[in-house]
Amino acid sequence: MPATISAQTTSRTGAEVDGETDTVEEISPTAETGEGNTIIVTATRREARLQDVPLGITAFSQEELTEKGIVGYERLALETPGVVLNRPTQNFNNFTARGISTNGYSAGLQAPVAIYVDELPISANGNSTILDPNLYDVERVEFLRGPQGTLFGSGSLAGAMRIITKSPNPNRWEASALVDLGYTEGGGLRQRYNGMVNVPIAEDVFAFRAVGYYRNEDGWVDNIGTGIEDANSLEAYGIRAAFLIEPSSDFSIKLSVNKEVSNPADSALTNPDLGTYVRRTAQPDLFQSDLLALNATVNVDLGFADLVSSTTYSDLTGDFIVDLAGTYNQLVPFSLDAVGYDDIFVQEVRLASSHGGPFEWILGGFYFDKRRDVDFDYRTTQQFLDQTGVTAFSDLYYQRFKNYTDISEKAVFGELTYRFSDSFWATGGLRYGQVDVQTTTRGGGYNSNFLTVGFCTVFTPQCGGFIPPLTLAPIQPAVGLLASDDKLSWKGSISFKPTPNLTTYATVSTGFRPPVVNARAGLAPPASAPDDIVIPDGASSDKLTNYEIGLKGSFFDNRLTANLAAFYIDWNNIQVQANRVSDTIQFATNIGGAVSKGIEFELVARPVDGVRLQASGAYIDARIDDLSPGEAAISGAEDGIRLATPKFSGSATAAYTFAVGDTETAFVSGNVAYVGSYPGLFPNVPGQPGVPSPQYGVTDEYVFANAYAGLNITPDFVITAYVENVFDNDAITYVHPEAFLDGRHGRLRPRTFGVRSSYVF
Repeated sequence: MPATISAQTTSRTGAEVDGETDTVEEISPTAETGEGNTIIVTATRREARLQDVPLGITAFSQEELTEKGIVGYERLALETPGVVLNRPTQNFNNFTARGISTNGYSAGLQAPVAIYVDELPISANGNSTILDPNLYDVERVEFLRGPQGTLFGSGSLAGAMRIITKSPNPNRWEASALVDLGYTEGGGLRQRYNGMVNVPIAEDVFAFRAVGYYRNEDGWVDNIGTGIEDANSLEAYGIRAAFLIEPSSDFSIKLSVNKEVSNPADSALTNPDLGTYVRRTAQPDLFQSDLLALNATVNVDLGFADLVSSTTYSDLTGDFIVDLAGTYNQLVPFSLDAVGYDDIFVQEVRLASSHGGPFEWILGGFYFDKRRDVDFDYRTTQQFLDQTGVTAFSDLYYQRFKNYTDISEKAVFGELTYRFSDSFWATGGLRYGQVDVQTTTRGGGYNSNFLTVGFCTVFTPQCGGFIPPLTLAPIQPAVGLLASDDKLSWKGSISFKPTPNLTTYATVSTGFRPPVVNARAGLAPPASAPDDIVIPDGASSDKLTNYEIGLKGSFFDNRLTANLAAFYIDWNNIQVQANRVSDTIQFATNIGGAVSKGIEFELVARPVDGVRLQASGAYIDARIDDLSPGEAAISGAEDGIRLATPKFSGSATAAYTFAVGDTETAFVSGNVAYVGSYPGLFPNVPGQPGVPSPQYGVTDEYVFANAYAGLNITPDFVITAYVENVFDNDAITYVHPEAFLDGRHGRLRPRTFGVRSSYVF
């Protein structure tokens, strides 16, 4: 169960959070009763009791991740109220929080939820490959709902997810291992291996910690185009290592490196017209990712405040290789081979007060610089070249060009809390920043009208019986428009504790996304469709204001714990992704506004010793409420339509723990999640007002159930047998909004059986 709502007895361990040593109470899965617990989070960039933080947070401990077999994004959303994961396949993820999403893809746009691994933001725009990071030996995963712009910048429009890894422990030797072996029906073997070692090289002064993992998982989707069964297999591996130097209690340096590689062999998207778990492409679609991240974090205790400086450099390579032949029902074969290279530098310095008194404050500065180079190579087949009679190319590529995008963000931020008393306090926060975005096209590539030639070869009547001659043109260097925007994000909250076990709060917070420049701004439509739209310059920043009230409390001697929140969100100047119909070129633009309102809840009950019942969920009504006719025409939206989020989603868990020997205990548990259906995109064709989009579709409503049974042989050795997707539900969980894919539907993984064992040395 999420640590946000635990009411169990907990064991205290020394842990380092964001480089600062604190006391974190970790959940004990075998605890019977408790007198309250203190979950420490750093969602506010300082240590705070979760119960006292005036926003919706769900925190997952490593114990819970291990217990439920959560190794990536797949299951986090199901356990977090108000959150859904739009996941067509491995390494291709977009979270939606509180209904803030127009579709699950957001091509060319910043994702509405920021994702951080420690201090490194790894979230990206929607049509780029993004790593599924490994979740082993983490201190916590925190999911913050609502805009987090004051502390986490422009990428956190609707929320932020933070993966906080464990730091080296200079006080003792540690080691652990986790092995998970499973079998997926209709697929094959699933192998997951994880290990950790912690070495105190010089006691209390110098320590080293390393984590390694390897995943080898057979697929379960057959690709009839390539002839490969179970095509979407996965190989992923990585290592994370850190050195901690702590010469005194007032000063420490942590140096870390993280290397992760994720190589799925094909996409998991399916075509329901071909079969349940069937897809069709001429070659595998590859969404592969390779991350190298280096970090140096310095902590200094100045007496009156704690100074933290975090410097991060990362190199992320992502392959986005996709068959586009679905655009013309496989009759015009063409593909995109795109490889992106992200170089990211992040520097943050913050000062958090540590003195006594009613005032608590944080001041900080932030700098983010990202260079994304992308090689775009459009490929056809030799057979189609022969069919069209084209011999001008030296290989299968009819178009090649390269560009790079520079994104920089500079910001200063601060928060001030005044405590009128132990039971009443107020917090205000500001962040002022400037974001610059510019895309430059490199020279040396070439363009051609081959796609038009090929289209007219196949669809001659639509071209008036005329097949145009092939033309080639070199691509000249071009500096794109510079989009620059400076924004002020702010938040304010008041918190009141009517009793020691109950905290109530009211919060207003704002967020925005950086502007977007269309790389092909001003490009006229092809000659075959002269009435289609011209690519616009781009999209300016959107803006969001979140109004929230909530309570967090425990009752009946902590036998019942409840977190409740209600929110109202006003979203304006919405950035949207659109597609030009004639040639599927993607571009970004803005439309009017939307409103999202809803409630979230998290409940845990321990009615008797050994029994734990947990439930969480959200009801959300998110709709377009401001739309001009012109905006409707270019985007395909309609006034009053739902955004891409379910009206209701929730999960429930029941667990029973009992003794089976002098020291051994056993446990059984069941978990079920429900996700309602929701639209995958706007209902009409962009650029063709009132024309229903043939790609429009909604996901299935579905129930996803899991069962577990295990034995705690010792407190350090646990064996668990499990069944995931007990009812073998094959529901459609994702609908891709664009026509170029033959397979546009993501599905639940088939029923999987397995055994995992964990050991702490």
